[in-house]
Amino acid sequence: MGGNDNCLPLFETRPTKGRILFQLYVATIFVGISFICVYRVRWFPERGSWTERWTWVGLSVAELWFTLYWLLTVVVRWNPVRRFTFKDRLSCRYDDKALPGVDIFVCTADPVMEPPTMVINTVLSMMAYDYPPEKLSVYLSDDGGSDLIFYALLEAAHFSKEWLPFCRKFKVEPRSPEAYFRTAATNPPSHDSFMTKDWLMIKGKVGKKVSYPTKRTVQSTWFPEGS
Repeated sequence: MGGNDNCLPLFETRPTKGRILFQLYVATIFVGISFICVYRVRWFPERGSWTERWTWVGLSVAELWFTLYWLLTVVVRWNPVRRFTFKDRLSCRYDDKALPGVDIFVCTADPVMEPPTMVINTVLSMMAYDYPPEKLSVYLSDDGGSDLIFYALLEAAHFSKEWLPFCRKFKVEPRSPEAYFRTAATNPPSHDSFMTKDWLMIKGKVGKKVSYPTKRTVQSTWFPEGS
């Protein structure tokens, strides 16, 4: 697979909190069960009738069965842990040639219920994935056949030539243009003059090319006059 064993691990195992309390709780239950077992053996009705003896044996077997079941459930939960994955380290472990091709489908049907703004931002965020571009394909399925979505995506295709390099260069998160500038501060997040220049330029174009198409009509904006 072209892996690199010298890279950082892909996940980290950490013990969960409250293990001591859980183990103390289990210990108290175990002591109680032990007393019940001693009671069943110590006070067996030797002089009782056969009915009493078989009833006692049946109860003892049932309690023994539930004790074994309880022990099995406790063993698997005795030392609980949580695993935290680091997906960003996959690119360090495997080279681009080892990664499989990925196809992403975006489905839409109604431009009113699913505005072009939302569709465009979804497509752009997927195109900006940290994945080899030659192995990533994004498809749009528009069951409604909306002209507005079609021409808005044409506009987004031109904007992607600036947005995708911006995402890969500065590793911005989230990678949806509208979501990024909605959560980002008013000023650029860095004092780097190059990033500030690109940040202001991209922010100005987001309002024009990504958020604005839903406010314009297809006839007045996308088609030439007289068509």
